[in-house]
Amino acid sequence: MNAPAPKDERITLSAEEFDALAAIVHEVSGIVVSAGKSSMVHSRLWKRLRALGKSDYSSYIAHLRSPEGVEERRHLVSALTTNVTGFFRENHHFETLRDQVLPPLLARARAGGRVRLWSAGCSTGAEAYSMAITIAQTAPDFANYDIRILATDIDPLMVAHGKEARFDLNAVAGLSEDLRTQFLIPAENDFQIIPALRSLVQFRELNLHDAWPMSGGFDVIFCRNVVIYFTPEARMRLWTRFESKLAPGGWMFMGHSERIPDLTQTRLDPAGITAYRLRAEDAATKATQCL
Repeated sequence: MNAPAPKDERITLSAEEFDALAAIVHEVSGIVVSAGKSSMVHSRLWKRLRALGKSDYSSYIAHLRSPEGVEERRHLVSALTTNVTGFFRENHHFETLRDQVLPPLLARARAGGRVRLWSAGCSTGAEAYSMAITIAQTAPDFANYDIRILATDIDPLMVAHGKEARFDLNAVAGLSEDLRTQFLIPAENDFQIIPALRSLVQFRELNLHDAWPMSGGFDVIFCRNVVIYFTPEARMRLWTRFESKLAPGGWMFMGHSERIPDLTQTRLDPAGITAYRLRAEDAATKATQCL
């Protein structure tokens, strides 16, 4: 049995150890831990050292680099990932989804077609369930059609949270009383999303820098406030990969501080505040190729 590690104040993180941890995080997830974040890294990781019975960061780093450290590398990324989210965050995107994006997609669904949406970097699931609520408001009969939302995140704890679909009072504080009544089931200390909406969303663990197992395309992709943690080169690669997964005329929504730096390198055109759409001629070409 491993002896408990010393308390937080007895563990120190050297500059070399910080650099080693930052390198591992980048290798595993593509996330850049910038210089000056040593205190943040230490405050979030020392409990992991205690849980593993490690007395210093050098032994923890050695464990991360060992074949036995695969599972701990997931805990490392989970500990250092900032999961800031909320229902209907950046609400203008959901207004665009409701008013411009969904009407033609729902018409297609009612005619027997499929509709697919993706919440990439879904965190707790609030974004994906906000998408689901918007669909339910626009089409109360959504359960009759082939409509699905994929929600993915690199953090297995967030994926589990999303599947459980339980949110405390603070998390749902921004929802109107009407929305709470329609789409949430109150419990003793929290709320749970109603089963009909939960069936609309599928949660999966996914590292955006790894291979994507999804074979079909998406009509809508939300990837907001995720790529800000990556290098500029990694961001551009992801934008290119996202657009390759968009169906003809598909929509891409980004975070408020995110932009495509050079639109000449993409096939996406601006379509609102941090909203983009696959260029019309490319959509037509894709459609022709699929015939």
